[in-house]
Amino acid sequence: MIKGRVWKYGSNINTDIISPPQYMELKTEDAAKYCMSTIDPSFSTKFKKGDILIAEDNFGSGSSRETAPLMLKHLGVDIIIAKSFARIFYRNATNLGILAIECPETDKIQDEDEISINYTEGEIINKTRNQVYKCDKIPLHIMDLISSGGLMSYLRDRVKDKRI
Repeated sequence: MIKGRVWKYGSNINTDIISPPQYMELKTEDAAKYCMSTIDPSFSTKFKKGDILIAEDNFGSGSSRETAPLMLKHLGVDIIIAKSFARIFYRNATNLGILAIECPETDKIQDEDEISINYTEGEIINKTRNQVYKCDKIPLHIMDLISSGGLMSYLRDRVKDKRI
C-alpha cells in the first residue's frame, strides 16, 4: 500500500508545462524550481516527497524530452496517476523510477484528498471521500524496476548480482 496527499491537475499537462523550455539548459536542481510553474507557481516549493500527483487525460504529451520526468523526480514525485499518459512520457517516467498508474476515475479525486494505492490489486482508496476506484495493476517486474530507482539502477544491480 502506498499512501499520500493528492496534488490534482487536469488534462493535457504537456512537457512544456512540466519542464518549461526556457529553463532546459539549467542544471536539473535549478530548472526544477520552475516545474509546473505555468499552471501552479507554488508546485516546486510545496510538493513534498510522499505526495501523489494526479491528472486526467494525456499527461506528459508533447516532446520526448526526459527533463520533464527528471524535474518531477528531483522534486520528490514518485507516483503519478492519470486517466492516460503520453507513451514516451510514461516510458521515461518508469525508466527514472516514477510509478505511473492509469486510472479512468481520476476526475473523482480532488486536490488534497488522502488516498491509498494497492498497485497489486489495482485499487485506489480515497480516504477523504470514502470511495474506491479501479486502476491498472502493476506487474511485479515493473515494481522491481521502480523500487530499484529506475532502469539504470535496476540494470546495475542485476549486473552486480550477475542476474543478467
